[in-house]
Amino acid sequence: MRVEFETPGGGAVAAADDEFELPPALRDRSPRLTERVPALFPAAVALHRARRRVAWAASGIDWATRQATDELPVRVKQHKSLLLRTLGESEMRLQHNKVTNLRIAAERINGLVLEPGQEFSFCRTVGKASRRKGYVEGMLLDNGEAKAGVGGGICQLANLLHWMVLHTSLVVTERSEHGFDPFPDNGRVLPWGVGCAIYYNYVDLRFRNDGPGSYQLKVSVGDRYLEGEIRSDRAPAHSYKVFAVDERFVPRGDQWFRMNEIWRNVIDRRTGDYVRRELIKKNCALVKYVPAGVSDQTRRGSGLSGDEVVQ
Repeated sequence: MRVEFETPGGGAVAAADDEFELPPALRDRSPRLTERVPALFPAAVALHRARRRVAWAASGIDWATRQATDELPVRVKQHKSLLLRTLGESEMRLQHNKVTNLRIAAERINGLVLEPGQEFSFCRTVGKASRRKGYVEGMLLDNGEAKAGVGGGICQLANLLHWMVLHTSLVVTERSEHGFDPFPDNGRVLPWGVGCAIYYNYVDLRFRNDGPGSYQLKVSVGDRYLEGEIRSDRAPAHSYKVFAVDERFVPRGDQWFRMNEIWRNVIDRRTGDYVRRELIKKNCALVKYVPAGVSDQTRRGSGLSGDEVVQ
């Protein structure tokens, strides 16, 4: 079967069930041991965290730790993201709490300098979110479901950093993404699939400065936006354009998967000439809603009932 349609935003097409290969993480969604026996989850988390601390100690990495109040002279990339989005009343409470969490986390990162050869770790820099540090309950994603949790919402800061880093020569060395697409797009600004998942300390965002210049991270919480800049001590040799291609929703049995590819063009800043195109990531995530624009025939062909459509 091949089913094709365009979403209201245009461009997303459903392909045949048998025309794509699911990534291993989504191929077998049988419950993990900690899902079958929830009482084991804290012990599993403690084990993962202990392993990560050992890996940090043995890595020999020169971690970026110095925060400078003076700004480096050259702005390389600037971006901002909206703090509050229109959701239900209970979700809005969690969003306001998220702003509190973002302020605390941003203070740990703002002004951080990456000298040549140094590496940044979001988890090492921000640390574990706790009530003792002032964090409150914000919105977390757990297996694609929204729930309340202390420190919830700081993934937005990691998303902002990752998007800016993609427009620099900094090298991403670790990044995890959510395996689920939980909500339909609503005023999306960035391409789908460039966000990050963070869970202290073993689900991390890390990137390295391979030189030759220094970089500085500037982040702050404004009235309406989470604001960020990456600055440097010298003008960069290249500029970057990051974009998504081959965006589509694909039915597989009674489930939908969202797929795309993230690429970037590298441009010579001095001449404006195209240098090369780089593949950043191939994305595939389980969709937790039915894509808008799916026809009755498409729903029947993929085993979905009419009352399951989200408009």
